[in-house]
Amino acid sequence: MARLVENPDLAFRLARAIVSDIALYNQDKVNEGIKNDSIFDLMTDELEEGREHFYSRVSPELPNREHLYERAIVDVMIKQAGKIESSIW
Repeated sequence: MARLVENPDLAFRLARAIVSDIALYNQDKVNEGIKNDSIFDLMTDELEEGREHFYSRVSPELPNREHLYERAIVDVMIKQAGKIESSIW
């Protein structure tokens, strides 16, 4: 069994990699979700699957573990989508 990540920097890097893969394989959904301000509704299943994978690889004792994944979503999917025309910005 693989050892769980206990370092917050490594855990955040893992979260960003997971979210990056989700965004890469679902580019049309991301674009549509940003344009229509429905990204979290459209990507619920994919983001939840990524969250479960992240939690399976990161120690539950890591402080703010849940916030690391949420922050990665904002950093990778939302901030980088700033070039997509949307009424939300």
